[in-house]
Amino acid sequence: MFENQQRDDVEALMKADAEFRRLYQHHRELDSKVHDAEIGVLPLDDITLASMKKEKLHAKTRLERMWEGRRQLSS
Repeated sequence: MFENQQRDDVEALMKADAEFRRLYQHHRELDSKVHDAEIGVLPLDDITLASMKKEKLHAKTRLERMWEGRRQLSS
């Protein structure tokens, strides 16, 4: 996520906004767990995996909205 953004910009936002930082870290943790479950390293049932994917998507959507809101304020 945010691969196309300047790393410094993302890091600055994480330093300035505790909620963005918390959500970004949560998304990364979920991403790692979902990946591990999909390759069979982390045993999860289908319902739990689907729930984690939904939570990850929700976090991504919130992060993108926060990012866009921040960019609009600085323009």
